[in-house]
Amino acid sequence: MFPDYRNKKAVVIGLARSGVAAANLLNDLGAKVFVTDNADNPKVKSQASDLRAKGIDVETGGHTMDFIRGKDLVVISPGVPDESQALLWAKEFDLPVISEIELAWQQCPATIIAVTGSNGKTTVTTLIAEALKTKGARCFALGNIGLPFSACVRDTTSEDYVSLEASSFQLERVESFRPRVALITNFTQNHLDKNHRGYADISEYLRAKKRIFMNQGKDDYLVLNEDDPVLKSLSKEAKSKIVFFRAKTELNANQSAVMAVASIFGVNENSCREVFRNFKGVEHRFEFVRTIKGVRFINDSKATTTDSTRWALNSISSRAILIAGGQDKGLDYGVISDIVKEKVRVLILIGEAKEKIRKAFEGIIPIKVASSLEEAVDIGFKEARNGDAVLLSPMCASFDMFDDFEHRGREFKEIVNKLHDI
Repeated sequence: MFPDYRNKKAVVIGLARSGVAAANLLNDLGAKVFVTDNADNPKVKSQASDLRAKGIDVETGGHTMDFIRGKDLVVISPGVPDESQALLWAKEFDLPVISEIELAWQQCPATIIAVTGSNGKTTVTTLIAEALKTKGARCFALGNIGLPFSACVRDTTSEDYVSLEASSFQLERVESFRPRVALITNFTQNHLDKNHRGYADISEYLRAKKRIFMNQGKDDYLVLNEDDPVLKSLSKEAKSKIVFFRAKTELNANQSAVMAVASIFGVNENSCREVFRNFKGVEHRFEFVRTIKGVRFINDSKATTTDSTRWALNSISSRAILIAGGQDKGLDYGVISDIVKEKVRVLILIGEAKEKIRKAFEGIIPIKVASSLEEAVDIGFKEARNGDAVLLSPMCASFDMFDDFEHRGREFKEIVNKLHDI
């Protein structure tokens, strides 16, 4: 029995994609919806206008107490920090606060496979959906992957599957969320900057990840990376059935994770391998853009951790001109000094974190600083030699200069496609 939100007063904090989707879902369910956002830029104004046209009350440019007071429910977008004034008021008024994926879960009749981890989530989420489709099933790839869970939940049936990418921020505010299968791809340092919607330490980050399986029972499955000692130890805490995966000679860790999930639902190995062979990759994840004068340009904007950038550099057979930087997430960039020294010809830095990254690699490789992504691409093209790759793999969040990693990746591709082959 799904919760009944008819005539309930619900306030959504945050006008990002998931916030807009939550507002629309609540409105469709008959709730009286209010949306509040601190920002007041053109994009927010456009989204606010669309919601107001549906009869939804929206305030932008700051939060007001009356927008929170007297409501029955608060739904929070993943980017909203705990110290947000709107959240503080919700706590003062003792209002229930849930995440967008909790809201969608409450209304979802489909079988949920939830995927989290420090790296590889989007690729794994996509491949799981494709693998399940080989058995004739309808499967939606949703969540942090780009299309919010709330945007499609009412289109699902009990015969369907949802492959759901869930970030640690989305998991923080789940209460009853119980996926049939929970998968944690890996666990490394990430989001460790409290000043930028991060975590105080790595144990706090792990606690958020563990919420993906906290409501599972003995008939559910928890799929864990056996090569990751932190994740392997979680098997002792779970009530669900444990399935381990590990990288093999013929399968990388992501593929092994997908195969482990697929086997739970009766998808055979040959079908999975066919999916892997046909997979063209995920946009903004090691995405080939074009070759100019023998120089390849690769968009890896989704790489917001050092591990992701290590993977990208290992995937390049040539030397690379690496464009990195953005909003720092509290990472130790020096942990990839070995691969940077081996593979990077020149490091070009942008964004707020450029000084911290420069100190990590100073004296190891040549470093240049750019004031914009366009300047960084221009420098990279000039520094590259025939056969090199200019790689955007930032190791940082995008919010200092861009709306999100997708915006950053699109800008990179537009800049590269405007370069002249002369």
